[in-house]
Amino acid sequence: MAYTEVKGDALRALQAALGLEAVQGDEEARFAYGHDETEGLSFPPAVVARPRTTEEVAAVVRICAEHGIPITPIGGRTGLSGGALSVFGGVGLALDRMNAIVGIDERNLQVTVQPGVITQVLQEAVSAKGLYYPPDPSSRGSCTIGGNIAENAGGPRAVKYGVTRDFVLNLEVVLPDGEVTWTGANTLKNATGYDLTRLLVGSEGTLGIITKAVLRLVPLPKETRLMLVPFSSAEKACEAVSATFRAGVTPSAMEFIERDAIAWTMKHSEGLPSQISTVPGAYLLIEVDGDHADALMRDCETILGVMEAHEAGEVLFAQTSAEKDALWRMRRSVPVSVKAHSAYKEEDTVVPRYELPRLLAGVKEIGRRHGFCSVCYGHAGDGNLHVNIIKGDLSDAFWEHELPKAIREIFQLTVSLGGTLSGEHGIGWVQRQYMDIAFNTVQMDLMRGIKRAFDPQGIMNPGKVLP
Repeated sequence: MAYTEVKGDALRALQAALGLEAVQGDEEARFAYGHDETEGLSFPPAVVARPRTTEEVAAVVRICAEHGIPITPIGGRTGLSGGALSVFGGVGLALDRMNAIVGIDERNLQVTVQPGVITQVLQEAVSAKGLYYPPDPSSRGSCTIGGNIAENAGGPRAVKYGVTRDFVLNLEVVLPDGEVTWTGANTLKNATGYDLTRLLVGSEGTLGIITKAVLRLVPLPKETRLMLVPFSSAEKACEAVSATFRAGVTPSAMEFIERDAIAWTMKHSEGLPSQISTVPGAYLLIEVDGDHADALMRDCETILGVMEAHEAGEVLFAQTSAEKDALWRMRRSVPVSVKAHSAYKEEDTVVPRYELPRLLAGVKEIGRRHGFCSVCYGHAGDGNLHVNIIKGDLSDAFWEHELPKAIREIFQLTVSLGGTLSGEHGIGWVQRQYMDIAFNTVQMDLMRGIKRAFDPQGIMNPGKVLP
């Protein structure tokens, strides 16, 4: 597919459907909506359309279908796989104006939202009613629910509560021909026909555009305990992860942070406890939550025993809400701090948690052979390791032509350990070339068949997921 301009009858139809101010073709708007957080890439759409309602989204899609114009749904632009990049121009469908919390159903523990709602805004709104929406990506202050659903986002608390998919009950979706449909039912159980809801979650905008979502909520935990555990060895820290679960404890969060990530982040963080240093090889940030303080204390005692058995250093307990906030702020600042230090490529590997030490060791060995450094952190409780390959002084030629070979080895290692290419960032534009590592021809043909069934013209977020 070539780059597609939007002009003539198609442009006039869009302007008539949305109004002149909601169809933007100026350079500033195009470039603002032409990037996310993926490696500095920029692919401006030909025009930006900013609808406010489902009906307006459907009108845009019908116009694009009639004229064969590609459509790229755009959320909070915090993605790390290029899923929101308009690589073939056309219409960048920005959903940021569709940002209403339609209703909170306290009787059934559900909430209905539009796709442009900021994740943190939703969490705070339901928290005020004693309810909890657990999926919380590091970018929760700027990412949107629609983007979270499109990428099946996770976050630190997925280890106990699950990823976005586990909280989506029903979706209103505009299909690639402009039809509007709901995918399921607002029930906790649904064994009626194919599960279209779960198919749409994680489809990265390639099958349809989400315009409303009904999400499951849980009661807000009354108590949390948070500890930061230092290890002289990153491998020992990884070994302690699966041992914690085998000891009978399921933390609400269990995060791994390597030494360099801590050191770089401390330069950008304030209010951290004075005991934190850059000497340890790695840290685990471990949270438990629940409603009973005595049960949480027993969990903490079990965790401390596991940590001691794996040669941990002195454990820092967050004593106040301010200390808890500071530690979480530090963890959420890691991606920004790494990006501030150097250009980098981030791979979102995930393996069964017991294999995490082998994955980390293998990543470092691949780096030594190919001559690059990596900084690793991630949701260790899920076996989800974010591998940040640092450009530093590496040449542009190496970065463009040799590094993909090393990344392929990292993914081959990951799959050999029972893992896969992405835990929560998605495939998008930048990881398509590696899909053959995770899937065989039969599996890829099934996916292509699903894409054709939904989108026979191939206009919905083209160039993503499928090579």
